[in-house]
Amino acid sequence: MAGKHLKKKDNLWILFNGKEYCVGLTNEAQEELGDITFANLPKAGQSLKKDEPLIEVEAEKAVNEFASPLTGTVSSVNDKISEDINILNDSDEMNAWILSFKDVDPKEFDEL
Repeated sequence: MAGKHLKKKDNLWILFNGKEYCVGLTNEAQEELGDITFANLPKAGQSLKKDEPLIEVEAEKAVNEFASPLTGTVSSVNDKISEDINILNDSDEMNAWILSFKDVDPKEFDEL
């Protein structure tokens, strides 16, 4: 798979950049939740399976847990979120990235 590929599932966007799979909150999720005030993030190096809890967010309208769209290893986490939770409220949803995955079966991404 060459180049970049973007998919959306369950209020998350998943971007394959040719190397890793980056995951973030969609604008639709942000609108449904309202202003996000807290997020419980996984750690880099953590292995996650598809449909396991990926991130839990507390917001003005709801507390919501998002399931992992992929099985893989967390290669990086957006550390800026712990410094400024408003990153997850950014109207440019690409800035609201949560983490990146490695060791993902490409077929799993194709099936999203």
